[in-house]
Amino acid sequence: MKTIQHWIDGAAAPVQGDTAPVFNPATGAEQARVALGGGAEVDAAVQAAARAFETWSESSVSQRTQVMFAFRQLLVEHEEELGRIISAEHGKTVDDARGEIVRGREVVEYACGLGDVLKGSFSDQVSRGVDVHNFRQPLGVVAGITPFNFPAMVPLWMHPIAIATGNTFVLKPSERDPSAAQFVAELYKKAGLPDGVFNVVHGGKDAVDAILGHSGIEAVSFVGSTPIARYVHEQATKAGKRVQALGGAKNHAVVLPDADLEFAANHITAGAYGSAGERCMAVSVAVAVGEAADSLVEILERKAREVRVGPGDAEGTEMGPLITESAVERVENGVATAAAQGATVLVDGRGLKVDNHENGFFTGPSLLDHVSAEMDAYKDELFGPVLAVVRVDTLDEAIALINANPYGNGTALFTDSGEAARRFQRGVKVGMIGVNVPVPVPMSYYSFGGWNDSLIGDSPVHGEEGVRFYTRPKVVTTRWPQPRQQTAAGFSFPTSH
Repeated sequence: MKTIQHWIDGAAAPVQGDTAPVFNPATGAEQARVALGGGAEVDAAVQAAARAFETWSESSVSQRTQVMFAFRQLLVEHEEELGRIISAEHGKTVDDARGEIVRGREVVEYACGLGDVLKGSFSDQVSRGVDVHNFRQPLGVVAGITPFNFPAMVPLWMHPIAIATGNTFVLKPSERDPSAAQFVAELYKKAGLPDGVFNVVHGGKDAVDAILGHSGIEAVSFVGSTPIARYVHEQATKAGKRVQALGGAKNHAVVLPDADLEFAANHITAGAYGSAGERCMAVSVAVAVGEAADSLVEILERKAREVRVGPGDAEGTEMGPLITESAVERVENGVATAAAQGATVLVDGRGLKVDNHENGFFTGPSLLDHVSAEMDAYKDELFGPVLAVVRVDTLDEAIALINANPYGNGTALFTDSGEAARRFQRGVKVGMIGVNVPVPVPMSYYSFGGWNDSLIGDSPVHGEEGVRFYTRPKVVTTRWPQPRQQTAAGFSFPTSH
């Protein structure tokens, strides 16, 4: 059986120690083993990255840009192959996987233009004969710890910017779908990236803890659940590192009576059940306002029943399986709990079996109506294909509902009213907002990150925020005296004059 190896110093590393199974979620069968690294493997990757940093950090912006352009082209050429690798290990449809590659590639394209973003500033004659300028320099070896749900896109939000700004990188991807990281490492090598600049260490908590505590790592980027984000932030900051720590979400889509309900229901259905709901930006709550409720729920029920569930690589599949059998159990238990707590189960996806894939990790779309803020189905991040409908009377009630939720990742409003949209986007305490856009993932030149429990600390990813995270500024104050001109040195604090 195939064993997925670490990638250290530009090559696959020999497997030493334990391995873990990698499943095909559509069949439930084990299809590979992945090496489980720990302190030794992390240290080897950091040592390789530290050696590479000595030369990569001194490379020209032009050289880094050339590598990024070549890497970007390889992502285009291998999009189908990488998409099928993701689908086979994650379960999402190949089309969906290609979509995440495209969104990740946008960050590479942003990194191709970092020469402009990295420009410093210059102030002439701040004092007599004195000028000031500033510039930014890379940190050193940095690391990323990324989740299973976007094995290509989320790492691509991190390492292209880190590498283009002169850092070297150690990636710890999810051990559930590790092959995408390995494939990307090989593409980097083909693009001309020097050995040691990009490294991959597979593993679980041992590898994570080794990264968080390693003195040779300057910064850590993390995306995952809120409890683990808190842990990562606490441990890494305790070790003196910079930290990006993005947590969980409970994303609301508010529908006003003036909205096109068919349009809204179409997009909410796709946002709720696409990728089987395993997205941090998935729509998990539909907030039906006033007289929109009954008609909206009727359309949502019809559309939920029309979702085509099957293997991710099958023609016509719209929703694939969940990542593991335990994920199915968690989601289906959540539906059962909702029913016990008084929610109306309009569409029940529990117990779904797909022909010829009876052992796959499938559950169908579930739609819950009359959900209240006190129910577990509203409070918990189920991370599966479950859409809860909460009914309120006014837009102000919808805003208050969203703001009372501990998460603040993404939200959307469906309306034809510009006034309502403006009031909504100014009033909600959420980091990313869509107006008639259900999954408002920003473009690469804007930052991605939520508020409240969806972002631990204050550092979102990509865009200029990413550049600032992976670099630090220097300010230089310069005087060039005339030859043999003597300037008296003062012992008091310097001032402009």
